[in-house]
Amino acid sequence: MLLIRVRATFEKCGRAKYISHLDLNRCMLRTFRRSRLPIWYTEGFNPHPYYSFALALSLGFESSCEILDFNLNEDIPFDEIRDRLNAVMPEGMRIVKVAEQKQKITAITEAEYSFSLVSDDIDGIYEDIGRMLALPEILIEKKTKKGLKMVDIKPDINIKSCEKGDSSVNVVMRLPAGTQTNLNPTLFVESLKKFSNIRFEAEKIRRTGIFCADNEIFS
Repeated sequence: MLLIRVRATFEKCGRAKYISHLDLNRCMLRTFRRSRLPIWYTEGFNPHPYYSFALALSLGFESSCEILDFNLNEDIPFDEIRDRLNAVMPEGMRIVKVAEQKQKITAITEAEYSFSLVSDDIDGIYEDIGRMLALPEILIEKKTKKGLKMVDIKPDINIKSCEKGDSSVNVVMRLPAGTQTNLNPTLFVESLKKFSNIRFEAEKIRRTGIFCADNEIFS
């Protein structure tokens, strides 16, 4: 039987950022059915369309680089697959690229995020970020399979840029992602709120890239 392994990259923004990961699975199932693409079904007593997401995205986060893997049992041009899915995708979700699956999901090691810290004291927040990052460790309480555990996240924080705007400090950050360890920017934000006496809010959190080892873009 013919089996075509497909990888789609899609955006999730606007109202779609409030679709939970569980609801995203249901949403994609409806999308596949409406697109009438020849999706490959699993075998066994309860056949269902096979598809999977590379990384779960936290509720309220936007993304320009979500990864969806699925299989087809007919060879269809990638542009046609993209267009047929986009014709029935919900508001705020759009397929930006369809290609052959090349790398395994296990190759993912990092994800990049951008976000803004909005405050009346931009200079103070900017300085507090530098002061917190200068600490020997940044401890957070993280839930694990064995219960709550104190974890030092400082070694995992990779600040790519940190710039002052008119009303916010705009940050681009890389964090571990993949099958072993996953961190998201809210851990950094919550640590900063405990460290700083300045009031601020994190806005426009967006996943902007998914990477493998050696800074290679996952594809």
